[in-house]
Amino acid sequence: MGPLDRRRGSGKDRTTTQSGISMTFHDITYTTDGPLGVITLNLPQYKNAQGYRMLDEIDAAFDLARTDKLVRVVIIRGSGRNFSSGHDLGTPEAKEYRRNLGAAPGIETYDEFRKYNFDLLLKWRNFEKPTIAMVEGYCIYAGWMLAACCDIVFAAEDAQFLAGFVEYMSIPWDIGIRRAKELCFESRFIGAREAAEYGLVNRVLAPADLELETCSFARRVAENTPGALRYAKLQMNKAQDAQGFSRAVEDSFGDYVAMMTTLADELRVEGGLRLTTVDLAVKGRKGRRFGQKD
Repeated sequence: MGPLDRRRGSGKDRTTTQSGISMTFHDITYTTDGPLGVITLNLPQYKNAQGYRMLDEIDAAFDLARTDKLVRVVIIRGSGRNFSSGHDLGTPEAKEYRRNLGAAPGIETYDEFRKYNFDLLLKWRNFEKPTIAMVEGYCIYAGWMLAACCDIVFAAEDAQFLAGFVEYMSIPWDIGIRRAKELCFESRFIGAREAAEYGLVNRVLAPADLELETCSFARRVAENTPGALRYAKLQMNKAQDAQGFSRAVEDSFGDYVAMMTTLADELRVEGGLRLTTVDLAVKGRKGRRFGQKD
């Protein structure tokens, strides 16, 4: 049993109480352990696919961590040995939640799409406290987005990352432009060691050691003062923004929306952008693409 196992959710609705405020989560759990706040994506039956309800709950957990003075570091992880299989493309729960949000066609739908696929990610990237993504298993598209908006990424040796033209397009900044082009053009998984070589992952660990080493690192970070941590993060994010990061990812989001509009017919014929590219990547893992051997 790892240091966080005893605090992990059971898969059912879970209520978190902090400072007299009770909040019920359905798709995640949020726990604290001393100076650590732990957000766990908790839909293992869907490999932690991210729907709008999950994203709202992640944001609410971040808000709890922000106001809790005891929490100095936030860890994000997935249950069921997967970080996240990406966007939720149509589970019944996600469809119902989105329908109940009631966004009208037009600007309301755009604002909703922007919130869940860009604004929240940029908000979490600028979260006032250090954040660590603890990645095992699949980390696909929206999974990559979520991990990449964290300050540090620790990954198990068996983690699998899949890049693509996503809404929060940090990938050229995560691994460099030429590598981003290579991976997005071909649609192929990379393992944790390759992701570390390219600069996305900080440390690659044995699956059995991932939780202990991540938590130990987080506790060492928490030994620093909140002010020192805050200003260190602020200055490094400013350095990245001086190179154009925030403007570039926002411009890329606009390109993504334009693509989904102008290429709508083509994408329908091809079977959908997400499913087509993931299918290619899966075929590649099985050695079933051009020039590969079974």
